[in-house]
Amino acid sequence: MTYQLYAPFLARYDQVIIFSQSQKELLMRLGVGAETLRVIPNGVDTRKYAPGPSTAKEEFKARYLYVYQGRMAIEKNVEALLRAWCAADMPPECKLLMVGSGVLMSSLMANYGPDQNILWLGSIVDDQERLQILRGCDVFILPSQIEGLSLSLLEAMACGLACLATDVGADGEVLTGAGIVLNPQYVKTQLQTLLPVFYQHPEMIRLLGDKARKRVLEHYSLSHNLDRLEACYQELMASHSLMRSKAKAAT
Repeated sequence: MTYQLYAPFLARYDQVIIFSQSQKELLMRLGVGAETLRVIPNGVDTRKYAPGPSTAKEEFKARYLYVYQGRMAIEKNVEALLRAWCAADMPPECKLLMVGSGVLMSSLMANYGPDQNILWLGSIVDDQERLQILRGCDVFILPSQIEGLSLSLLEAMACGLACLATDVGADGEVLTGAGIVLNPQYVKTQLQTLLPVFYQHPEMIRLLGDKARKRVLEHYSLSHNLDRLEACYQELMASHSLMRSKAKAAT
């Protein structure tokens, strides 16, 4: 519905920058010209966000750490993750870290907590602290119902975590072949089945983590995508300069 609302206006722009090929195909079906659309996804600093040492497992007294990072809001579908975690009956050596804050946080904390090996860390504004947590985790989960292209997902992939995310926005396209893509209609059921697989088969963590890191290096590095963004603006300015020159010559 959002795309249908915006498409007629986007069609009037010189260039529209979007995150994924799937978004391009959708907007084209809604009448936006292919020449107007430029796919340039978000990017992350792959030198900063990279695998490295961490004391998170010792700090949280866990053998396996799973993490959600984002807002605690309805569209993030966080409770589906929490319900799946509890239904999967995860052992005490596995802990789920909830990083972020939002309107649902207090109500969710009242029902899910340390008794289920769920730890609430709130918002972490210090990048180095967040980085240390990511590097110490094994599995990243993003159960959203609505997304554009999640920077939290890209950061986790760059740090070499095994990643699971719903097929919404551009996240499914980013993760296909490099992680596990969830059906947004069956998040709780799928997570309940999948979450135990990682501690039962830890080799999957390393395999998917390596694939995730490689995908980000190939397609979602910040330096590469900034170059593409600059090129887009340079081409647009050159085109407009040429049009003005022709118009001036004609008069």
